[in-house]
Amino acid sequence: MAALRLRESVIAAKQKLATDREKLKRQHEAGTPGVQLCAQITDCFDSIILDLVNAAANDVEGFTPEKVLANLAIVPHGGYGRRDTAPYSDIDLMILHEPTFREPAIQFTKRLQQDVFDVGLILGHSLRTPSQATSFALSDATIFTSLAENRYLAGSVSLFRRFAEPFRRKARLNFRRLYKAIMKSRDEERAQYGEVVHMLEPNIKRSSGSLRGIQMVRWLGFARYGENELDALNRVGAISDKDRKSLRDAREYLLRLRNELHFHAGKSSDLLDRAEQIRIAELYGYEGTEGLLPVEQFMQTYFEHTSGVRDAARHFIASIRPQSIFLSMLGPVMTRRVDRDFHVGPYRISTSRRWKQRRAGQLDEVLELMIAANRFGRHIDHPTWEVIRRKFHGNVDVELTETTRKLFLSLLAEPGRLGELLRRLHELRLLEKIVPDMAHARCLLQFNQYHKYTVDAHCIKTVECACDFLNRDDMLGDVYRSIKKKWLLHLALLIHDLGKGFPEDHSIVGARIAEEVADRFWLSPQDKETLVHLVLYHLQMSHLAFRRDTSDEQLVLRFAMDNGPAERLKMLYVLTCADFAGVGPGTLNDWKVRVLTDLYRRSMLHLGGDDTLDTVQQRRKKLDALASLVRGHQNEDWFKRVIDSLPDGFLRETPASQIINDLEQLQAMRDDSPMVTCLYREDRGVLEITIGTREALMQGVFHRLTGAVTSQRMTILAAEINTLADGLVLDRYFVQDKDHEGEPPAERLEDICQRIRKYLTDPADQAPTFTSTWTSRNQRMAEEAISIPTDIKIDNETAENYTIVEVFTQDRQGLLYQISRLLYEMGLSVHVARITTHLDQVVDVFYVTDANDKKIFDDKRLEGIKLALRESLAEQNS
Repeated sequence: MAALRLRESVIAAKQKLATDREKLKRQHEAGTPGVQLCAQITDCFDSIILDLVNAAANDVEGFTPEKVLANLAIVPHGGYGRRDTAPYSDIDLMILHEPTFREPAIQFTKRLQQDVFDVGLILGHSLRTPSQATSFALSDATIFTSLAENRYLAGSVSLFRRFAEPFRRKARLNFRRLYKAIMKSRDEERAQYGEVVHMLEPNIKRSSGSLRGIQMVRWLGFARYGENELDALNRVGAISDKDRKSLRDAREYLLRLRNELHFHAGKSSDLLDRAEQIRIAELYGYEGTEGLLPVEQFMQTYFEHTSGVRDAARHFIASIRPQSIFLSMLGPVMTRRVDRDFHVGPYRISTSRRWKQRRAGQLDEVLELMIAANRFGRHIDHPTWEVIRRKFHGNVDVELTETTRKLFLSLLAEPGRLGELLRRLHELRLLEKIVPDMAHARCLLQFNQYHKYTVDAHCIKTVECACDFLNRDDMLGDVYRSIKKKWLLHLALLIHDLGKGFPEDHSIVGARIAEEVADRFWLSPQDKETLVHLVLYHLQMSHLAFRRDTSDEQLVLRFAMDNGPAERLKMLYVLTCADFAGVGPGTLNDWKVRVLTDLYRRSMLHLGGDDTLDTVQQRRKKLDALASLVRGHQNEDWFKRVIDSLPDGFLRETPASQIINDLEQLQAMRDDSPMVTCLYREDRGVLEITIGTREALMQGVFHRLTGAVTSQRMTILAAEINTLADGLVLDRYFVQDKDHEGEPPAERLEDICQRIRKYLTDPADQAPTFTSTWTSRNQRMAEEAISIPTDIKIDNETAENYTIVEVFTQDRQGLLYQISRLLYEMGLSVHVARITTHLDQVVDVFYVTDANDKKIFDDKRLEGIKLALRESLAEQNS
């Protein structure tokens, strides 16, 4: 019935849209190129819009259709204007009108807007006179970039020309202002959709290196030259043949990919998420290799194209950047010559004409220039980069001479702009001439939930992050600044993950690569040993800090001895922190820095470090402080007895005043009401939940506590189960509240305490209810496709009094409760837990004993534990 109320023109348009979309989908599936299909989609939309325009013109009261269209011009713009229309793209139209024809134009526009909506298309429209359109575009970057891609569709040709020709002319006259506005707008968009080409779930329209990069060239080309087609920009010498081809090929690839996303979703869809990556990799016929998934091969191709867009767009943008009037006048006066060919200005370093002609194509000379740029803290100016880029175009053979080796290590020695310069070398494909294994890592995807960048981008990013530590005002900054051979640390960071993408463990492959690199650079035996060690054991410190109970001094001693001498341990500490930081924004948080720094300080003590107090001395000092606080208390003997039983980690990390407060509540605790406190640790950005009870009153307390905490939508980062004197239990959980950023309100903290207390005192040991979290079908597909196989490991060597159970599996709601309850049902007591999602794996680690509080040695019992856990988790996954 609803369809009968639609106008005949709308009904016909709806039928045409459905028929044409289905026909175009079949053509796409048959392999029609992206650019060609987008043009056909645009033709389809044009045909529909023309019919609706004519129908709307026929509906304006008091005017003939001919009169209406003589006073209007229909102007497609944006993607619709440049004929890049995807199957479910919006339609952007500007309706130009004569100044005296506004009221009829409003009637026309309302009718057209309603009809387009009824057909099922999304219309973005504006109604303006030619002068208004030009004025608005020149004052707003978003309007300008959309109208820069305009074309005539219907109505008055002369009216269209009265807009188009002055607009083109005035854009060129206002280029300096437009350039700044467009770049500012793009920076804001890039911050939202991804500043790095190698983001692993890119928006193929808006992320860095995507279609937006090609559009930037067109918009700025129009503002600067009055041309937005790549061929026209190439003819006027604005872009090179190489860049034109790179942009043209990427446009075809990305448009075809975008068409696939739209057709598959049945709606506008520009996000290349993990589920779509898996699906399209299979659709495109990627088969994978040993050590490389099909999706990783597909994304490597994707990143090759987007890297090409980024490079070409960046060089074009730099080449047309307006010169500062101030610098134009005073630049020569403020520039000094540091040798015959290098000139250091206020912001940039430039080169002589002689250098550009004779030396720009020599790797040694380029490295010399980079070293100078790094030393003086200047960017290399664009004309110099353009010459270098042109000289090294193609697969140029580069001989690694002794001078080249020395220069590269000299470049690595200075933090400064090192990350930026290494990235430039990589873009020029020169870095892989110096370190050949960078070629394998180029655009190599790490298809997991942890890493945010490709392998090559991650490795360079870690170097950049380490250099940033130079400005930290803490132990991490102090240690980085004190490292004598920074070049060796930076080299280790640059190559630490190059072993990925092979069947063998990447650390082992990486160690072999490190040996080859050391030989390639003729490193001394001692430096070679350090480089290989750092790469082979680059995960060891993080694994120990977040998967083991580091209150065990013997464990810390072994770690220190394995990673000494002191200078090498310094490098491993900084490398570990940089590895975290290089994963993605916010990964290296204050909590992780504190944990790693604590392990570093205590390890350095065993290597003769003089910047750390003896842990025995620290404990004695803390105990003395606590003793003074309880002196004269009516329960002083009780306090002293319990304080003496506090574990080192609890003493070391908890302020004395908080310890006394916790113990006072523990001492006053009733048998039927456990003590529960919750406070926000601003220094760590986490909630600390402390729970006290009596050991005899609650068997299997850990799994019940775990269920109580996780049922409140909190992610447990670490847990400590501390058995104290007089059969008391004082447990601590460090958690992140999923419902609040930063410190939760006081009522939330109180509610957490009340709910945990209620759950613990419930006589029925029932599984808690976990709040379900909605996930999309695509998310579920991605999780299934990249599911981590469950693996159970038993470690009976590390801890003297405990058996360590490690559970590697896919994270999910209630997982920790499920594991801890199963351990309880098997008669095991949990004493320490480390819960972490880190470096490609979800890992839960438990220090356990049997019912007699003894370490477990029986092989059959150990195998039974592994089997029970594996079967339970597999059943839960199915």
